[in-house]
Amino acid sequence: MKKMDLVSGYKGVVGLVFGNENSASNEDSYVECLLDRISNGVLAEDRRSAMTELQAIVAESRAAQLAFGAMGFPVIMGVLKEERDDVEMVRGALETLVSALTPVDHVKVPKNEVQAALMNTDLLSREAESISLLLSLLSEEDFYVRYYTLQILTALLTNSPNRLQEAILTIPRGITRLMDMLMDREVIRNEALLLLTYLTREAEEIQKIVVFEGAFEKIFCIIKEEGGSDGGVVVQDCLELLNNLLRTNASNQILLRETIGFDPLLSILKLRGSRYKFTQQKTINLLSALETINLLMMGGSETDPGKDSNKLTNKTVLVQKKVLDHLLMLGVESQWAPVAVRCTALRCIGDLITAHPKNLDALASKVLGEEQQVEPALNSILRIILRTSSMQEFFAADHVFRSFCEKNLDGQLMLASTLIPQPQSMSHAPYEEDVHMSFGSMLLRGLTLGESDGDLEACCRAASVLSHILKDNVQCKERVLQIELDAPSPSLGDAEPLMHRMVKYLALTSSMKSKDGKSGTAGFVQLIILKLLVTWLADCPDAVSCFLDSRPHLTYLLELVANSSATVCVRGLAAVLLGECVIYNKSSDNAKDAFSIVDSVSQKVGLTSYFLKFDEMQKSFLFTSVNTTHSHKPLTRSTAASMAEIEDVGENDLPDKKNEDHPILSSMFDVNFVNFIKSLETDIREKIIDFYSRPTSEVAVVPAELEQKSGENDKDYIIRLKAFVEKQCSEIQNLLGRNASLAEDLTKAGWSDSSQLEQRAGGASERVLTETLRRDLQEASQRLEIMKAEKAKIESEASMYQNLAAKMESDLKSLSDAYNSLEQANFYLEKEVKALKSGGSCVSPDVEVMKAEAREEAQKESEAELNDLLVCLGQEQSKVEKLSARLLELGEDVEKLLEGIGDEMGLPDDEEEEED
Repeated sequence: MKKMDLVSGYKGVVGLVFGNENSASNEDSYVECLLDRISNGVLAEDRRSAMTELQAIVAESRAAQLAFGAMGFPVIMGVLKEERDDVEMVRGALETLVSALTPVDHVKVPKNEVQAALMNTDLLSREAESISLLLSLLSEEDFYVRYYTLQILTALLTNSPNRLQEAILTIPRGITRLMDMLMDREVIRNEALLLLTYLTREAEEIQKIVVFEGAFEKIFCIIKEEGGSDGGVVVQDCLELLNNLLRTNASNQILLRETIGFDPLLSILKLRGSRYKFTQQKTINLLSALETINLLMMGGSETDPGKDSNKLTNKTVLVQKKVLDHLLMLGVESQWAPVAVRCTALRCIGDLITAHPKNLDALASKVLGEEQQVEPALNSILRIILRTSSMQEFFAADHVFRSFCEKNLDGQLMLASTLIPQPQSMSHAPYEEDVHMSFGSMLLRGLTLGESDGDLEACCRAASVLSHILKDNVQCKERVLQIELDAPSPSLGDAEPLMHRMVKYLALTSSMKSKDGKSGTAGFVQLIILKLLVTWLADCPDAVSCFLDSRPHLTYLLELVANSSATVCVRGLAAVLLGECVIYNKSSDNAKDAFSIVDSVSQKVGLTSYFLKFDEMQKSFLFTSVNTTHSHKPLTRSTAASMAEIEDVGENDLPDKKNEDHPILSSMFDVNFVNFIKSLETDIREKIIDFYSRPTSEVAVVPAELEQKSGENDKDYIIRLKAFVEKQCSEIQNLLGRNASLAEDLTKAGWSDSSQLEQRAGGASERVLTETLRRDLQEASQRLEIMKAEKAKIESEASMYQNLAAKMESDLKSLSDAYNSLEQANFYLEKEVKALKSGGSCVSPDVEVMKAEAREEAQKESEAELNDLLVCLGQEQSKVEKLSARLLELGEDVEKLLEGIGDEMGLPDDEEEEED
């Protein structure tokens, strides 16, 4: 009865999803009947038969899967929990669960309808108790019980990974039971391996537990048993699990390095047998092993503070373990290997030597080949660059030289020292003989080989390598400037500098479209040669002078910037090259100094249009797609096949789209080059503004007015010179003001979209006026602050004087009160005298005389004190008048400030009584 109550509960919940449970189909009734037989049946055979029928219908019918999801899980889980001894029933229950969680192959379900298998997965994964019950079944002895249980867990993990990961972490020894399955029979082991790959993809805690349970030893043991890279999909699953454990976990990388080491990993890369056969599975296995090498060279998560130290240690140990030999074999010597393997191996070599001096030296000293065909590894990689028809392989090999030359001044000088021109006979020798050439001779041969037939692809590839050799190295730039190449035939003229030959090839690319009917290849060649020239001219005045020695170079560059048929990046790099001719120009020749270059740009292109080229290039795909960090897409079962069969793109496969560059060309622009271009753009803008804001430093032609006329005395000559200079100064100041305003306006215009040009041009005067008003407002604000400070000071002084005046008036009132008291006393004395006189009983002294003297003496004392007070009040009144005038200037109401002062403290009318 308890089981059927659970059935009712499930039917109530799921019925809300699938509709009214009372409108059940025949399958619903049939499933319900079978579940009832399983739950309430008496005969064991009948219950087993019902389980078999239930498994069959659930495997074939989507409606039966929906019905099972609505009411079947409690019954089946009850069987697994309470009838563990009946192996056949447990097998049937597990197989039924597998069928319920697996989509029916022959039924196509519309996207807007419920997916029965997914719904059942969700229902089963909701109960942590169900997951714990399934994990406990892994300890059963029956093979099929363990096998079906692993299949169920894999299905749950595929559709509800987070929920299952959380549930397994909360179950004691859950991961341990799964790891034990790796030592089980082959079929069980493979299922457990697949389950663990899903389980460890993004769960760091599970990764740590798996490693603690000895995952590394077990993984490499299985790989060895399966035959290494020659093994099947099991090896792929093992490597995928290994990569999951290492991808963002530095502690696991350290544990691998310090326990079993990297030797088992490197043995996978070792090619075996006299005939190297590369099946698709072997290709995938090698790519997976190379991905492991990449993960070790990344060092861990970006946020890990010990990432850089771990990365450096991993690189050091890998080279000590001879990983370079395996990578060179896969990427350079095994030309029969698939393109994907060769490219990945070459990129690994580049990453391995990046920012690692010892590894750089190790690669520089490597030699390849046998017997008399031995040559340096760098020469072999250069040959790949010059010969390959694959764009991906070219970019991968070019990455090696970019990494080798990055911040490696000695390595750059070593390569540049071999750049020695060869005789015409040697430079046109067959490819087979280039094994005897030096690196520099092979590179120069590549730079000039395609000139005769107009095939400039090899030339531009060699130019890319040369740009790495010259980057940030003034010594190499000046050394290569000295290289002169002979003309293809004596009739074509004398030798010319290598730089001039590169510019000539740049101009020749415009004719490549007529050869192959497409402009994609021309854009590719132009980009790489322009990148070489931009790198060469940077911070090298001698290179700028050499470039400008030929006047047609500047003319062609101006035309290229203004050429609407060129791609955005080609026009942008040409604009950068023009800018370098300005900011690194030290020439004093008026025909090619910086001011004349700016003047040419202004006349032929226009400063507004010129600056827009920078903005367009910054917004192009090639620049915006550059990332600061390498993004390695994990190699899984679903992506492995597509990775193994890289779609090879050659130069002739580049699209012919106007103003667009193929996305694959973004490999040519690393983050360092993009940042370099951005900094150059800022310097170019500032330099051009500076030129428009000041005159040229020297005057080449002396005006006739400056010459002293015949018969003119010195005094008149000096007066005339003074007037001329004053006039010139006035004109120059006016011109400088207009030029500064114009340059600033054009610079600002260059940062905005071209669609807003008319608005900016119309609002130029408004911006100048706004700037003037802004400055005036700042000055007025400063003056206002000063006046506010003065006002506060004056108000403080006024308050002090007001308090002083109030005190004096108070003293004056006290004096008046004293005087009144004296008058009152005098009045009483007079009254007493009169009373004595009226009595006449005795002779009194002359009271009138005494009174007069006392009055006179008191009056003198009061008048003296009153005069002193009046003098003080007069002085204070003068100060108050001055302060009142100043307050009026500041806009204060003086009457309001003085209101109420002295109203009740005026002098009484006693003085009038005194006079009386």
